[in-house]
Amino acid sequence: MAREVQRGANSVAGVEATLWQVAETLPERVLEKMRAPPKADDVQVIAPEQLPEADAFLFGFPSRFGMMAAQFKAFFDATEGLWITQRLAGKPAGIFWSTGFHGGGQELTAWTAITQLSHHGIIYVPIGYTFGSGMFEMEEVKGGSSYGAGTYAGDGSRQPTDLELRQAFYQGQYVAGIASRLKAGGAADEDDHRATVTSPPAV
Repeated sequence: MAREVQRGANSVAGVEATLWQVAETLPERVLEKMRAPPKADDVQVIAPEQLPEADAFLFGFPSRFGMMAAQFKAFFDATEGLWITQRLAGKPAGIFWSTGFHGGGQELTAWTAITQLSHHGIIYVPIGYTFGSGMFEMEEVKGGSSYGAGTYAGDGSRQPTDLELRQAFYQGQYVAGIASRLKAGGAADEDDHRATVTSPPAV
């Protein structure tokens, strides 16, 4: 999902989207007992103080008991210095997620994530129903909503469907396009726009 969001963002002229992951918080022995898959070795860990370097964000995370996973919440908890100075205020951001099943937080995960953005003054950018007919699909299982792209992971073995991936690509493109227009309106002499796509460690 995160890679498709990144591809979508990079499809917008002048945008360079970078994929990051937040730091792991669980001990290795716990991850082994959970049978957690190995983390991608081509995705660097981001520190909270790097966030102001980006013009926009697309935050992605799995749901844990209906809310963002603890690793991502810990990352946001470490942004207090940025919050005090409101260094992220006015930057646009979208969110995307995965849940285990239908009752796992396809909407609640988004709602609880919005609180993190609002405290920072970040401009939340939902996709609404701009994805068109893909938003109304009833013949196959599809995650996501007007809040952002999403997928169902089941027991962890289910992979995103083509439709879910297309929605993720669309969201990256959509948010990056809005960020690009906002940046151009605020600084007409700049033609370099950066978007940050962050995802949690693969747990």
